[in-house]
Amino acid sequence: MTLLSAARRREAGRPGHAHKLSGSVTARRRGRPRLPFSPWHLVLAPLALLFAVPLVWLVLSSLMSNAEINRFPPALWPSGIDTGGYRFVTGNAMFPRWFANSLIVSGAAVVSNLVLGTLGGYAFARMRFGGSRLLMGLMLATMVVPFQLTMIPTFLVMKNLGLIDTLGALIVPSLVTPFSVFLLRQFFLGLPRELEEAAWMDGCNRMGVLSRIVLPLSRPALATVAVLTFLSTWNDLSWPLIAIHHEPQYTLQLGLTTFQGQHNVQWSAVMAGNVITVLPVLVAFLAAQKTFIRSITSSGLKG
Repeated sequence: MTLLSAARRREAGRPGHAHKLSGSVTARRRGRPRLPFSPWHLVLAPLALLFAVPLVWLVLSSLMSNAEINRFPPALWPSGIDTGGYRFVTGNAMFPRWFANSLIVSGAAVVSNLVLGTLGGYAFARMRFGGSRLLMGLMLATMVVPFQLTMIPTFLVMKNLGLIDTLGALIVPSLVTPFSVFLLRQFFLGLPRELEEAAWMDGCNRMGVLSRIVLPLSRPALATVAVLTFLSTWNDLSWPLIAIHHEPQYTLQLGLTTFQGQHNVQWSAVMAGNVITVLPVLVAFLAAQKTFIRSITSSGLKG
């Protein structure tokens, strides 16, 4: 046993022994099967399929008849393609008006949040004035206040302004949100000051620095604000339900509720209308997916 141990020690002391060991380890590693994707995909793929089930069910149900949807046990696959729900929705004379109203409200909210959120975020990120930290804290505190507490005061303000039952009642409360200001502020804090200082030395004023230097570098954050504002405004139902009373001023989400009567529900029309409603949201998110992720990761680097 002692002779064997001494022989092993002498072998380990030779110059080429370490090279042989590293070569054997490399050979063993090369022999292992490597996955063509990240191991995390084995966890994320089932979760993605799980979250996609409601959307797939929505599309399939929109191609069923009312009788097929109401059948028990429910059908998992349509027996045939029935476009009656889509014909019912598109045949409604008010549906194009509702769609246009939603586009107007969402578009106005996106533009105003980009403009006002940029100005507010840049002011909090680069300008030092008395009470700036206090104002920032108060603004962030409003993000934790639930809508149910501000619903009645907002309604009274809109009523005093004479905007109830108009699209203005939906646009004015969404002109700027604390989240837009906060997200853009965080992104601006991550930009190097040297670029702005160089522009100052070249004679740019503050608005010139913002428009020529800061904004071109902030496209990911601006795209994120635009997508999130569009999503929240487009999908809003509670506030339009309170502020709008007549059908010509309905948004798309509010108009879909008219398909659900007290005794009869047009489920195929409801499903088809929801598919049409989801399409703009899905297209907007897919178009800005890369910039959305890039903005979220970069805006959280610095606080």
